[in-house]
Amino acid sequence: MSAASRLRVVVSGSIAQYPLGGMTWHHLQYVLGLARLGHDVLYLEDTGAGPYDPAARTVVRGPAANVDYLAHVMSRFGLGERWAHCHLQGEWSGLPAAPRERFVRSADLLLNVSGMLSRPEAYRDVARLAYIDTDPVFNHAKLANGDAAFRRLVAAHDVHFSFGERLTGAVPAGAIDWRPTRQPVVLSEWEAPAPRPDVFSTVMNWRARRKTGAHGGEKDVELLRFADLPKLVAPAVLELAVDPGKNGQAPLELLSSKGWRLVDPRQACASLDDYREYLGSAMAEWSVAKNGYVRARPGWFSERSACYLAAGRPVVLQDTGFSEVLPVGEGIVPFTTLEEAAAGVRDVRERYGRHSEAAREIAAEYFDSSRVLTRLLEEAL
Repeated sequence: MSAASRLRVVVSGSIAQYPLGGMTWHHLQYVLGLARLGHDVLYLEDTGAGPYDPAARTVVRGPAANVDYLAHVMSRFGLGERWAHCHLQGEWSGLPAAPRERFVRSADLLLNVSGMLSRPEAYRDVARLAYIDTDPVFNHAKLANGDAAFRRLVAAHDVHFSFGERLTGAVPAGAIDWRPTRQPVVLSEWEAPAPRPDVFSTVMNWRARRKTGAHGGEKDVELLRFADLPKLVAPAVLELAVDPGKNGQAPLELLSSKGWRLVDPRQACASLDDYREYLGSAMAEWSVAKNGYVRARPGWFSERSACYLAAGRPVVLQDTGFSEVLPVGEGIVPFTTLEEAAAGVRDVRERYGRHSEAAREIAAEYFDSSRVLTRLLEEAL
């Protein structure tokens, strides 16, 4: 079946489970992008996990606030009748049972974005199931290390995509044929006003996992390698919207003493609009990557960084191998060492106009949802 045909597509994600600005855009741009291509889309959330309260940094019992958040988001973008949410107790909200089940039975494709659908086998009425791996290295290590439950979940799909665009076998993933893909961005949603001069920002978790495995650690490992960067790039300001974790693992006092400007992401990036405005308010992004990505170099590129590019904001990023699959030097400036990171910040400041133009050009050529999703559909079907 041609992707040019009007298709019925189920997109599975975690907008309600994690009602955070960045997480919302990550999944919403699949739904919104497909709808704007003319496809019939249903957003379906069935994660088998409890809803998360960002303010309390904990899972809560009742899903009412999270479901209300999802309903508001979908209604705002003209998708008020195109969502369904299953609480872990099996209670559904959104599209009633009969039309929901009819849609699933007649769907051409289900996109399991970030593997959030907990029971893909329950949706085998859909013609094709596609798994979209947005966390390469870590997920592939789970497969290689014999995580039987995760292996069954991944194997339940007909086709597999990964943000690891240059998987090299450094982290073996068994017999699965991983096809490269990347974050789709709905460019019209990312127009931004003039930025704050000299501010390089990013949004990050200090550490999402409790332990570091053989596949490598997370951003905490890498950021400390660049702790002295602020004094090398002044008067540029390096700003971190960093979640220190429920137990406060991030050394905020140390970072502050080194010259980092720290922002609470629960305030700066809480909503859909807050997140978009925060990214667009910066001159550019500066960010490290997870240690596992740096070590294995899978070619992963952040969905957040793609949104910076769409807003015309250049990105100075620790290289994960993406320099081999994306144009770099203008718009995207990769680094591996402290000296390269400092040079990248200086170059963006000195040639900002060209870097900003290049950022938007790269977003249009490589991340535009119409291009990314059309290719995805062609390969999935």
